[in-house]
Amino acid sequence: MPKKHLIVLLGPTGVGKTTTSISVSKHFNAPIVSADSRQFFKEMRIGTAAPTPKQLSLTPHFLVGHKSITERYSCGMFELEALELLNKIYINQDIAMLVGGSMLYIDAVCNGIDNFPTPDPELRQSLENQLATEGIDNLRAQLRLLDPEFYNQVDLKNPKRILKAIEICLQTGKPYSSFLTNPQRSRPFNVIKIGLTYPREMLYERINARVDQMINQGLVNEAKSLYPYRDHNALKTVGYREIFDYLDGNISLEKSIELIKRNSRHYAKRQLTWWAKDNEITWFHPYEIDVVLHHIEEQLNVK
Repeated sequence: MPKKHLIVLLGPTGVGKTTTSISVSKHFNAPIVSADSRQFFKEMRIGTAAPTPKQLSLTPHFLVGHKSITERYSCGMFELEALELLNKIYINQDIAMLVGGSMLYIDAVCNGIDNFPTPDPELRQSLENQLATEGIDNLRAQLRLLDPEFYNQVDLKNPKRILKAIEICLQTGKPYSSFLTNPQRSRPFNVIKIGLTYPREMLYERINARVDQMINQGLVNEAKSLYPYRDHNALKTVGYREIFDYLDGNISLEKSIELIKRNSRHYAKRQLTWWAKDNEITWFHPYEIDVVLHHIEEQLNVK
């Protein structure tokens, strides 16, 4: 039975994963499975920089725009769907790709989701009441005491992530981050991890330019169309929450654009911090496509 391989192409927001992934996919005849937790939603194409219809036509893509923001979709559901899809791909092909920048979703496919304890409804309700009465700053401070490691990684503007981490800490007496380091589960494929990055200033310039492009493409109108659904978890993300603040009259459009750029840069920094701990990743500049292809070919021959 031939070995099956999964090429994981990851990198921070704005680095150019889509273009590089298409080149790699075409070279190895490897279908692309998306691991971008926001590109799953068909209504969020501009703000997530989803592949264009032309790009999608160049090589097989899966799990892009296949869900609506009105549907519940979790990391655990993604793990099951992605693994089932990979099994189908491997019936006829030996190589597939996983492409994206969502750290937990990539880890779910490569390593499996950690076994968190069953949620405690009363504890969750208590924390939600605390959020409503005391605000997010107190919860941030609580998380910083309970789990400083996860505090330095999490999006501090995302109350759901903060609530979940505190809930696990209080329920188990262990840091939430300790549940993210369980041994890797066996997978029926070999994983080859490729990371894309630029020098920090160049990456930040690319992020700023991409935000300007999103605005020119109609991000504000896209956010307006999604405003009635703003409380959905999928929309509590960079690019939309800042525009919603503008639509609420809290800030100017210019300020919202400035904040999108800043928050996108902060997110890229968190992504790189997360992946810095993963020694399985080999890093390249996106323009080194020939070097990337050669490295993958070497890894395929070794494994």
